[in-house]
Amino acid sequence: QVQLDESGGGLVQAGGSLRLSCAASGSIRSINAMGWYRQAPGKQREFVAHITSGGSTNYADSVKGRFTISRETAENMVFLQMNSLTPEDTGVYYCHAHGVITIATIGDYWGHGTQVTVSS
Repeated sequence: QVQLDESGGGLVQAGGSLRLSCAASGSIRSINAMGWYRQAPGKQREFVAHITSGGSTNYADSVKGRFTISRETAENMVFLQMNSLTPEDTGVYYCHAHGVITIATIGDYWGHGTQVTVSS
């Protein structure tokens, strides 16, 4: 059973920073890509950023230049450094792991989410 555990969310003032962490656990052999999505109240879940096992990154236009995704491949961890936060960044942030290979399975997994609230 693969599990993703996020941490690092919280309440911050506009202009502040937060760093999210996500750790994948289970009988994992490798993970193709890990990333972050977010869901604001009343809106659909949206892509934020992802990073491949080779280190290639991709960002949503709304976070480019402010957010930085990084990964500790050997530890099956991914991080999201969020700077210059605005109230529009408020939402539940979900960790996503794509192409997770275990002893018996290949699949994608989601974490339960961590709340980020940015006050104006």
